[in-house]
Amino acid sequence: FAQHRFRLLRRANRGQVDRASGQARRPVLHIMGTKMTESSMAAMRAEIARTYQVIRPYIRRTPVVEVDAADFGLDAMPLVLKLESMQHTGSFKTRGAFSNLLTRAVPAAGVVAASGGNHGVAVAYAARKAGKAARIFVPTVSSPAKMDRIRSYGAELVVAGDRYNDALLASVAWAEQSGAMTVHAYDQMETLWGAGSAGLEFEEQAPGLDTLLVACGGGGLIGGIAGWYQGGVRIVGVEPEKAPTLYRALEAGRPVDAEAGGIAADSLAPKRVGELMFPLAARWVDRVALVSDEAIMAAQRALWNTLRVVTEPGGAAAFAALLSGAYRPAAGERVGVLVCGANTTAVDLP
Repeated sequence: FAQHRFRLLRRANRGQVDRASGQARRPVLHIMGTKMTESSMAAMRAEIARTYQVIRPYIRRTPVVEVDAADFGLDAMPLVLKLESMQHTGSFKTRGAFSNLLTRAVPAAGVVAASGGNHGVAVAYAARKAGKAARIFVPTVSSPAKMDRIRSYGAELVVAGDRYNDALLASVAWAEQSGAMTVHAYDQMETLWGAGSAGLEFEEQAPGLDTLLVACGGGGLIGGIAGWYQGGVRIVGVEPEKAPTLYRALEAGRPVDAEAGGIAADSLAPKRVGELMFPLAARWVDRVALVSDEAIMAAQRALWNTLRVVTEPGGAAAFAALLSGAYRPAAGERVGVLVCGANTTAVDLP
């Protein structure tokens, strides 16, 4: 029934034209017509807490570490880092993957997902644990390391197009053909609830934060975390200068297409943020800081050299905002950083 509704909604949106721009509208690619209403926003904390109880046996409660910013050449102040890079499959995406597979009825055809890499790895892992078939569509910009991990979990890997949106369209076509259940990387309520559980843990582990820096691509992570804190902490999004998806959306007042390139293109460049997360961000994300590719690489090196923490470019982006000065804390401000991914071959041991 869900797949049937998905097909009907997609067909209904084919050929429609936006009156303001004269451009063809995008097909509706998020969960079967669901919209982020006032009531669903208000229910986010309860839904995240409920989801956390379901997925808790299957995920890691990732650690936090408190460090002195002076260790990184900044003014002395405490920083609290949550290392989602140590999650199963190397990123926070495992939370959303299990949320989908454990709370929805998976058909005999299994699951299908489009991914820049990390979401695909997470869905492949969760599907293997659940004993379900998985087909993962990725673009050519996905790193070989992530493609190898997807295959290692037994999923069928399909490379489709040069960017995430190409893989997404291919995955939708496969879902229509096969009847497989679509697990969206960020524009799905279950995905947002799962990602938000990282915020639930962070609040328990590090109460009293003033500000939390969170990387943003499609917005599942920052949307879920914003939905958990609901203004209790200042949420600052961080994006690459070459992939400013949430920055452009907040500027326009709605999700719009943005540039999709740069060093973190396999994790932080989906072309536009999700329709479901945008109301959460518009209400509870304070601002978006943009960082250069050079700043991201410097953050990767700093985290490795100082803490021996391995991160991929997207995983180091939030920390790059501090290191580069794109975000400058006030005196006495207690800052948290979510380190969200580690799927890289930057540290290649023999």
